[in-house]
Amino acid sequence: MRFRKLKQMKKQIKQHKSELQSEVTYARYTDRIKAFITDMFMIYAPILYIITYVFLGGKEDFQASQLAPLVGVSIYGFIYAILLTKLAQTPGKKAYIIKVVDVKTHKNISFFQALWRFIAFLITATTLLGLFLPFYRKDKRALHDLMAGTVVINEKII
Repeated sequence: MRFRKLKQMKKQIKQHKSELQSEVTYARYTDRIKAFITDMFMIYAPILYIITYVFLGGKEDFQASQLAPLVGVSIYGFIYAILLTKLAQTPGKKAYIIKVVDVKTHKNISFFQALWRFIAFLITATTLLGLFLPFYRKDKRALHDLMAGTVVINEKII
């Protein structure tokens, strides 16, 4: 009797997982790239402008500083992590109707998971290897998504 119940429960869990996966449509990689470029203009460019012209004397001081670009990337990463934690979207992802969610639960990710995803993206982008990974995967996850346990999906419009 116990074995049958256990087998039925496993079957129900497997069926529930397949239903959950069938409901999800993965975001196209081109949409992810466009969202990234949009975020660079909407979030990162103003940060660099403020650092350059408000806190430093101008372009020459920014170019001479080694700390300024690091501060700019750090602020951008912090804002990025907060947006992914609270909304599961950045402005660019919202424009292309995509969300970053946990791969197992399809819920919003934690702040540290979002921050780790950003750091992993920086590592992946420097090697370029992980950025080509979505072309070979059905779930279109890049290396930083694999490292952070996230997936980028299309947002459901009701």
